[in-house]
Amino acid sequence: MRIVDPMGSSAVSAKSLAARPRSLEGVTIALLDNSKPNAGVLLERVGALLAARSGARAVRAWGKPGASTGAAPAVIEEIAAVARVALTASAD
Repeated sequence: MRIVDPMGSSAVSAKSLAARPRSLEGVTIALLDNSKPNAGVLLERVGALLAARSGARAVRAWGKPGASTGAAPAVIEEIAAVARVALTASAD
């Protein structure tokens, strides 16, 4: 007889959060729209407010095909190349 523990196990390694920038002045803020209803509207508004309050240089938007799929590696690479800060949102 084989007994299986329903608790299971997983190998979780500790991850560190990225360092926060001291200031957003002069940086580009990336907006990654997950294609949920109103997510783009929410992101655009938050991005505009954040840029106005922080002195960010620009706000650029990217999209992905749906909320249940990740962004393509090329999109992530492009965001990383041009932006210091990225925002994504879920909205309904």
